Amino acid sequence: MLLSDSYIYINDIRLHALHGVLPQEQLTGNDYIINIRIGYDIAKAFASDDVADTLNYAEVYNIVKEEMLIPSKLIEHVAGRIANRLMEEYAKITSIVLHITKCNPPMGADCQGAGVEIHVKR
Repeated sequence: MLLSDSYIYINDIRLHALHGVLPQEQLTGNDYIINIRIGYDIAKAFASDDVADTLNYAEVYNIVKEEMLIPSKLIEHVAGRIANRLMEEYAKITSIVLHITKCNPPMGADCQGAGVEIHVKR
């Protein structure tokens, strides 16, 4: 069997973090929702049924959480840090699609959130 374009993903990670340009955001923070999809060749894990042959969801989550907890003015900066760290730590990653949504952006709009979406390829 030939596999093409395979991914792991984690949806709707919910974290509180101190990102933002405004002083109040840096003090009280905001809630964020993170979705990530990581492309890699799963052929070995497909055949072996061994966690050592795949990307571990828990490890990916821990990297996302660690980077989200480092305060930044821009979530674009946070997204870049997450993508760079994952690419550096896991050579088997071929692509990353990452969404970071600030749940209550301070812009006076009635919306479900605002954020960034990045697509990174090796």
